[in-house]
Amino acid sequence: MSLLVRATELVRRPVVTMGGEDIAQIKDVIFDASGGGVSGFTLNGRGLFAGPLDRALPMAAVTAIGRDAVMVPGADALAARADVADSADIRNRNVLDNRVVTDTGTDLGTVVDVILQVGRTTDVAGYEIEAAEVLREGGRRVFLPLPDALAVSGEALIVPAGAAEFVAHDLAGFGAAVEAFRNHLKGGPDAVQ
Repeated sequence: MSLLVRATELVRRPVVTMGGEDIAQIKDVIFDASGGGVSGFTLNGRGLFAGPLDRALPMAAVTAIGRDAVMVPGADALAARADVADSADIRNRNVLDNRVVTDTGTDLGTVVDVILQVGRTTDVAGYEIEAAEVLREGGRRVFLPLPDALAVSGEALIVPAGAAEFVAHDLAGFGAAVEAFRNHLKGGPDAVQ
């Protein structure tokens, strides 16, 4: 079973060991630019005056991502921040406020959040966007599915033109839209003709 979650909802979520030790909190989600997944998290310390840590959490070390915490086996799951991603790389992977444009040049809107599909792996399922007029949504926020793999970088994000046909209006129905879109790309049984 998988869970759809906004990336911004993970910010400030505690990182807890299997033994119950609260060791950090999520600062930023680091995206894997080559595969559309999550490579890890930058961290803040815990407590009122705690700031950024020089340690990070690689995705491979995460046991589970739940609604209330991110679980790791132990404090030794943390790695040097530079081993997960360097600071310049993290800034280059920020997609919030980027334009979403189809491969045919149609502007679909602006990214306001990244939707993660959390299960045995954590992958980018799509974006929550402030819709452009072309989607006939009048500036409302909608959910746009993405293919299985996606490169994340630059000021505009390129998506297949067919993605616009699978826009969802709420997170509850978004999982079905992602599955239908990916089947469409593969020419599967739910392909729209």
